[in-house]
Amino acid sequence: MQKGFLLGLLAYASFSWGDATIKSLGHQVSVFEIGFFSILSSAAIIFFTKPREERWREFWRMSRPFAVHGRAISGLLAGILGIYAFTTLPLAEAYALIFLSPLFVTILSAVVLKEDIGLWRWSAVFAGIVGVFLVVRPGFKALELGHLAAVGVALLAAMTIVILRSLAGREKRTSIMGVLLVYGLTFNGILAIPHFHVPTLHQVGAFIVIGICTAVGQITLLTATKIAPASQIAPSHYSQILWAVGIGAFFFAEYPDTLAVFGLIVIASAGLLTMMREKIRLGTVRWNPFFRNRL
Repeated sequence: MQKGFLLGLLAYASFSWGDATIKSLGHQVSVFEIGFFSILSSAAIIFFTKPREERWREFWRMSRPFAVHGRAISGLLAGILGIYAFTTLPLAEAYALIFLSPLFVTILSAVVLKEDIGLWRWSAVFAGIVGVFLVVRPGFKALELGHLAAVGVALLAAMTIVILRSLAGREKRTSIMGVLLVYGLTFNGILAIPHFHVPTLHQVGAFIVIGICTAVGQITLLTATKIAPASQIAPSHYSQILWAVGIGAFFFAEYPDTLAVFGLIVIASAGLLTMMREKIRLGTVRWNPFFRNRL
């Protein structure tokens, strides 16, 4: 089995356990406090993993500042909405909606980048939407703000992917990550003040676990993209469906029914079809369409 795929599995397992830890906090602390302390703990790890040729003290020097700041804003908002979604929805439902991201990429590629989108890719978009309806079933289940938040994560992740396409090979990793960390710590820190309370030892431990899982996932995924093409790594993203079902059932007593499981399979199939068509279109995929957006 390819190393890139195995590293992808490890990265998305790490992300899944981090998301589950976020869910375990529930409504104990505010979304912004979770965001602040989680980013702070992940930053402590990310700080020591920069490329050798780059310097953190020069992260503010950017060749494409508007794109870097745009990526940071989309990442910040996706992080906040993601925390809200995971603390209010079953894991499987949250992932079902977030997995609309590659389908949104297809739509944004047509609208923003003016790419020619063929019948197969539009069919994948339609199939993905059908899969979401099978999982969420609006009209049969009560829709919550968490559902809207998860859709927002998917859309913001797609926007980030489009921005990262324009940044590929043109910007330092320290600039992309550094600006994102500054935005996340500043914004979450300020908004956490009104409802801030001193976290318990259990909550501090949860923040550390979330930060470690996020940092390990990011670093592992970046390592994978260096040694393998994205087309080899991307299928591992859908292992999160298995983690969502398993963790949700074992720790949170969330049991998706047969129709919901079928919907998750449809969503995964639609995403994989989109990825394969992208591989055919580009010949060799040089960008990672499943780069983790949330920090």
